Amino acid sequence: MIKLFIILSYLLYAQEESSSLSPARLSHLIQKGKKISQKVCDENKLSHIKGKDLIEIYKQLDKIEPCIRLNKRNIEALSYFLISKKSSDRIERIVVPKDSRCPVCGMFINKYPKWVALMQIDGKVYYFDGVKDMMKYYIFDSDFPYHRDRIREMKVTDFYTLKEIDAKDAFYVLGSNVYGPMGDELVPFEKKEEAKNFMREHNGDKMIQFKEITPNIVMALDGIEYND
Repeated sequence: MIKLFIILSYLLYAQEESSSLSPARLSHLIQKGKKISQKVCDENKLSHIKGKDLIEIYKQLDKIEPCIRLNKRNIEALSYFLISKKSSDRIERIVVPKDSRCPVCGMFINKYPKWVALMQIDGKVYYFDGVKDMMKYYIFDSDFPYHRDRIREMKVTDFYTLKEIDAKDAFYVLGSNVYGPMGDELVPFEKKEEAKNFMREHNGDKMIQFKEITPNIVMALDGIEYND
C-alpha cells in the first residue's frame, strides 16, 4: 500500500509537469517506454491498457500486471509510450509499401518511417528515405525522368510526431547531431517552436523553410561543394 502511494504521488507530480516537457525529453521517454514494453512486458496484456493519462494507466498496469516489476521511472516511461501509441493511431502518417525503394539512392524505405518523404507525380507516388534525397529529386529534376510542373504534392515526416506534413509548410533544421539513413539531413518539423527546441538540444546550425533550400545546401549535406 505504501509503495502504491509513493508511485501514484510520483506519477501525479510527473503528470503535472508533463505540460512543460520539451519535445526532445518527451520523445526520449516514449522511446525508453517502447524498449521496456518490448523487453519485459506481455504485448497481449499491454493491448488492454486503455488509460488516457499517467495515473489511469498505472492503475491498469497494477491491475493487469503485463510486465515484470518496474521502478517508478520505468513506469513513467512506459505510461508515456502507451499514451503516445494511442495518439499515434490517430495521426495521419506516410504509409510506405514494403518493397518501395528510394529513386535517388535505391535504399528500401519502409525501414525508416521516421525519415520518409514522398512526391506524387501524375498519380504515381515516389518515396524517399529522407528530405535530402527528395530535394535532390526535386532540384535536379533534369537528371530524373519527370517534369517538375507535374508534381501534385510533396510530403515529409515531422521528426517528433511522425505526422505527415506538407513539405512546403515545414521548418527544416540543418547541421544537427542527429543523422538520417543517409547521414546529414534536413530534419523537418510542423511547428517552428519545435524546430527551435530541436536546434537548441541537438546543436543545430540553422532553421530554414522549403523555399530557402538551395542546390548548395543539399549537396553540402553530402560534403560536396556545388556551384550553381
